[in-house]
Amino acid sequence: MLHVVAKYALAPVLYRQAGRLKRAAVELPEPNGERSGSAGEGDLRLRLLVAGDSSAAGVGARSQDDALAAPLARNLARRLEGKVQWQLVAQSGLTSEGVLHKLMHGHVRPADVAVVICGVNDITKEQAASFALRKRRQIAEWMCAHAGVRHVLFPGLPEMELFPAIPQPLAWWAGQAARRNNRLQARWAGEFDFISHVSMDGLTHPSLFCEDGFHPAPGLYARVANRLAELITDEVLPRLQAKDAAPRQQDAS
Repeated sequence: MLHVVAKYALAPVLYRQAGRLKRAAVELPEPNGERSGSAGEGDLRLRLLVAGDSSAAGVGARSQDDALAAPLARNLARRLEGKVQWQLVAQSGLTSEGVLHKLMHGHVRPADVAVVICGVNDITKEQAASFALRKRRQIAEWMCAHAGVRHVLFPGLPEMELFPAIPQPLAWWAGQAARRNNRLQARWAGEFDFISHVSMDGLTHPSLFCEDGFHPAPGLYARVANRLAELITDEVLPRLQAKDAAPRQQDAS
């Protein structure tokens, strides 16, 4: 409720700052590099799909090699001691609805686990949280139905008040909006056994952003990849293995 009251009280300042920020924003390109491939050697351990907005696409990195998808696949391959196949389906500026359309109109390969990064553009484009979460559910259901994905992770938004490009009090309001998104997404994800909310709290620092002051630099991408890889290997995959083992145990009995 506080962020709603503050938005109306500070509306003239917030909209003026937002307009100024939009006009002055440095538009960085999406990094070059392959958007699919494999990491590691040996037996295939995991098929990974990464989808989303500019942060999923790796804006702020020099190439896909030091963005998110490829480093995440390498991190997973090292932890799993085998091969990880990966694919990236992402585009700058996408809302949750835009990510869904991108997937539906793209060539998406089969995958076991997916990571979907979205939410910042829902906030900046003032999408209702209920609408955004409904689209995220459709994203997860589409991935399961059309790509065979068994588990979908939705990382939470970072602490937006720490973004160097955003002035106060707009930064404060953005941070409040990000936290509200995370609370709602965590509660929503808890309703499904095939969806997880992943907290990104504690990873962000103003020194870890690229020159636009809005997107991660490679060091922050590496932190995010490490947190995601840890959750996938320590929690998601054991849960999927337990599901696979349950029918066998029932048949044996």
